[in-house]
Amino acid sequence: MISTRPRACALLFAASVALLAGPAAADPPWGHGRLNVKPAFLSGDVRAVEYDGVNDDLLTAGLGSAGLASPIAPGYANPLAPTAAELRRNAIWNNYRALVDTTAAGGYGVFFGPNVIAEGVPGSGDGKVAGAEYLAISDDGSGRNVTLMVQVPAQFDPGKPCVVAATSSGSRGVYGAISTGEWGLKKGCAVAYSDKGTGAAPHDLMADTVALIDGTRQAAAVAGRTAHFRAEVSDAERNAFNALTPHRFAFKHAHSQRNPEKEWGRSTLQAIEFAFYVLNERYGPRTRGGHTRALILKHNTRVIASSISNGGGAALAAAEQDWLGLIDGVAVTEPAVQLPQVPGLIRIERGGVPVAAAGRPLYDYMTWANLYQPCAGLAPELAGTPFQASYAALFGLVAANRCASLKTKGWLTGETTAAQASEALARLRAYGWEADSDALHASSAALEIPSAVSVTFANAYTRSSVIESLCGYSYAAVVGSGPLINLPTTLVPAALEGMFATGNGVPPTAGVALINDRSPAAFGGPRRDVASVSPSTGVFDMNVDGALCLRDLFGDGDDANARALRQGVREASRSGWLHGKPTLIVQGRADALLPVNHSGRAYTALNKAVERGRSRLSYLEVTNAQHFDGFIGLPTVLPGYDSRYVPLHLYLFRALDAMWAHLVHGAALPASQVVRAVPRGGSPGSAPALTAANVPAFAIVPAPADAIRYGRGVLKVPD
Repeated sequence: MISTRPRACALLFAASVALLAGPAAADPPWGHGRLNVKPAFLSGDVRAVEYDGVNDDLLTAGLGSAGLASPIAPGYANPLAPTAAELRRNAIWNNYRALVDTTAAGGYGVFFGPNVIAEGVPGSGDGKVAGAEYLAISDDGSGRNVTLMVQVPAQFDPGKPCVVAATSSGSRGVYGAISTGEWGLKKGCAVAYSDKGTGAAPHDLMADTVALIDGTRQAAAVAGRTAHFRAEVSDAERNAFNALTPHRFAFKHAHSQRNPEKEWGRSTLQAIEFAFYVLNERYGPRTRGGHTRALILKHNTRVIASSISNGGGAALAAAEQDWLGLIDGVAVTEPAVQLPQVPGLIRIERGGVPVAAAGRPLYDYMTWANLYQPCAGLAPELAGTPFQASYAALFGLVAANRCASLKTKGWLTGETTAAQASEALARLRAYGWEADSDALHASSAALEIPSAVSVTFANAYTRSSVIESLCGYSYAAVVGSGPLINLPTTLVPAALEGMFATGNGVPPTAGVALINDRSPAAFGGPRRDVASVSPSTGVFDMNVDGALCLRDLFGDGDDANARALRQGVREASRSGWLHGKPTLIVQGRADALLPVNHSGRAYTALNKAVERGRSRLSYLEVTNAQHFDGFIGLPTVLPGYDSRYVPLHLYLFRALDAMWAHLVHGAALPASQVVRAVPRGGSPGSAPALTAANVPAFAIVPAPADAIRYGRGVLKVPD
């Protein structure tokens, strides 16, 4: 049972919806026979906390709009023993800022932000939302848990129930989509979150400690099956691994050995089911036998599945798997989706010209980027792009070595570093990246994004154990100076204690680096990947051997890891069949992480091919927008993002507004189109403030020059 249970107006609510309640046979399984039944997938107790909206709240953790915008993180009374409440506050602060530009010049507080009311109008308050928060574990019996959370705002109206699903983005924990949940909370909807089998808090293999679902840490043996994540290794295996490779960590997405992506749709649906259970426990009337009537049901509740990136992909997967009809509509941005590899099924043209490549699996194009992006970052064509000069200054030598090593191994043909870098850039374009993404390659390589994602997904798809060190990779903190810099070491204790809040689940993160365990002993042995030596070349080339090993796993090899990886990718592939649900996909044309030709455009083409006339999907492609809005808000660190790119977060909220208007008022959804956003311009790092002219709205019926059309098996996107 859930202890948090307001009863005011319960009887009135019961009377008001009694006429709406359908026959028992139509009730979802958690409310069969009109009794509210705890879902079988929930393990243990449901934790419930009420927030008053003054000292603490659902959206800002008591920080308010200004507190989320502050560059100073909330503190801990004792950094070596942070409380669950302190970790939650920091997790909300970090996750919100990671996904949203919180600078005033970038539109925060004017176009979006906690103080901007649901209708998109700036308000005078601080954006705090009172209500209750419920946490629970979904356990399939393996003990490898998924964290579910439901937030119910105080203004939730049980007579007009609504739910927004906000599955975590990237590989983040359960607060990883708090910025999406913001829209639902403002609408008075319950928000259903899932960490989808990922998360930031690792298993410390040396100390053998793990995190619980509230972020606090405990000895693995004590936590047992209640751990947020615990690597499936015996004490003997762990001790042997520690003796050979000390100070290492296991992360949930990479090392759970369950290919979490396969279950992203299921975990999103479970979060929605959990929301129905919570809402009925909270508002439903009691029977004489002490049970609760389930009156908030799928047929009288509006449900929108939403989120961004991996969370957006999870929302689409959930809609495909929604045989119970829980989801009424979908609105996502930049979704990460795997598409079935059927030759000729996905065809895309831009400006009447077939694109170079389309519909490749994430692992395919990500390992391609991992090979070429570090070299391409030095291309002369990229001069003046964000962080390119700094990349050349910081990584120029090792990046040039990467170019040379690729030439030596037959992956490039140019004779000079400049020629090799230009060729690497051309190979990225030929693999499906638009030229619009060129400006992002240098900063992406500097942040080790393709290597981080490639290693995580390689481990996940192959279901590799942490002790296998797939392709010679592991995770550890680094330390040192001179020739011994970047060697593995013990992580600062406070960093580990707070990683639930500060990490993103895909190292490098929060003080933990990606380690090349195969870097030769002559050069100090295992060391940080980007500053390591390849055994086959004997030079500091950003571990070209590791990049090629990851790439080779996707080939047609017959070794066990290659077979497992191909199977893992197939398991995570989506069908494109959305059951005719109204769906809006928004993506930035310049996205360099998830290129539009392999994600938003490709999924749209797939859906149109399989659903044909039944499809109700609209694809909205925004020019001068990319994947990481949070980078726009770092003008001193990544100058040029601010002057070049508009916030896609605003367009997610507009898509949700449009979906709400469609579901509630029957308004027409915008047709597929290119939205021509305008850069803020000015000097990189000091761009002028965002205005309405920079971020034009969707058109219900776009101009012919902006319309995206599908016909004769081809998705046709205008320039």
